[in-house]
Amino acid sequence: MQFLPMIGIFILFWFLMVRPQQKKMKEHKAMLDALQKGEEVLTQGGIAGRITKAGDEYLTVEISNGVEIVVQRAAVASKLEKGTLKSL
Repeated sequence: MQFLPMIGIFILFWFLMVRPQQKKMKEHKAMLDALQKGEEVLTQGGIAGRITKAGDEYLTVEISNGVEIVVQRAAVASKLEKGTLKSL
């Protein structure tokens, strides 16, 4: 009976903290796996660009006309909507 409040706190912690984080990580991994050539992305360092080459672990991202950088897939924070770079 003394452990009941502790078990309740653990269950509450699980549903409010752990499960949402796991879901978010799963969605991010699915987004990274689905990245293809021509998509616009934002890196964790704040660099926005368009993917020109997509490998298994690395992406080549064009950040300006003729300027390309190589980044790890894991460094991509989010996928941008089409046309976002033209408005910048």
